[in-house]
Amino acid sequence: MPAQYMYRDRSIRQVQEEQLAPAATRSRRSRGRAVREPQDADRTSFEVDRDRILHSKAFRRLRHKTQVFIHPDGDHYVTRLTHALQVTQVARSLGAALALNEALVEAVAIGHDVGHTPFGHAGEDVIAAFIPGWQHGAQGVRIYDTLEPVNLTWEVRDGIRAHTWRVTPPPSTPEAVCVRWADRIAYLTHDARDAVRAGLLTADELPAGVVDRLGPPSGSWIGQLLRAVVDHTIRTDELGMEPQMAGMMQDLRAFMFERVYLSDRLAGHKQAATAVTRRLVEYHLEHPEHIPDTYREHDADRLRQVTDYVAGMTDRYALATHEQRIGPVPTPVPVDL
Repeated sequence: MPAQYMYRDRSIRQVQEEQLAPAATRSRRSRGRAVREPQDADRTSFEVDRDRILHSKAFRRLRHKTQVFIHPDGDHYVTRLTHALQVTQVARSLGAALALNEALVEAVAIGHDVGHTPFGHAGEDVIAAFIPGWQHGAQGVRIYDTLEPVNLTWEVRDGIRAHTWRVTPPPSTPEAVCVRWADRIAYLTHDARDAVRAGLLTADELPAGVVDRLGPPSGSWIGQLLRAVVDHTIRTDELGMEPQMAGMMQDLRAFMFERVYLSDRLAGHKQAATAVTRRLVEYHLEHPEHIPDTYREHDADRLRQVTDYVAGMTDRYALATHEQRIGPVPTPVPVDL
């Protein structure tokens, strides 16, 4: 009877990477790590990076960082952790369909949001007011370079740095570009469904062009948007989304900003989050002795040490720290999801 299993070490996996699309990134041609280290016997360098990110403290903290609704009641809202997993699934589906390096896609996708502050973009705006140009993608790289150093490859670091569309220069690998598209597909589709569930919107208030093209809000939205990227890329040999679908998705994004992200209903949550984050930064600038030694770069200036600490907080840790060291926090009306 023939053997039912076979051993695939790193060298075999690297040979198999040669069967990927010409545009795919090969691990053996990586630009490498800042600190040279022996190669793993079993895993490619991108698989090693994926596992280092997955087992990091920064990744675990995403469980208690909310996506849109700040510290809501209910168990069904999207958190940064579930968002990261959803982005990973969408990005890997793109990578698999386009014969790209799925391990690199996965590493970038899992780690893309680890630099996010508590309370989402409200917290990020506060940190950026103290350090102009501060951005959560760059902070994600800083975490894995300095605060929780794991010596990632250049390609994974570059993908985390530039996963956000407004960041330039854009990612250098097609795998990281897949993560860009997957991030937008995942957050728009799930945020729209969360907003309907929360009562911020009704399904018939969504843009008619979106519903006409994608149907009522459902999981099928992701599949249709993903297919629009695959079909356009294969037809044009340029990684991107079919223009009409991309325009429709941009319309949905503009609608979500107007009706959800910047809505009056969430304004109280944003104001509370902004106040808590700002007070935490100001307090720790005066009391740096409360920054844990395990989470600071001692050679950095005080502002950088404080913002590293506050940016790394989860929502609940930020609220608890505020209560303990500063006083009661503003309490916006919870959103029931």
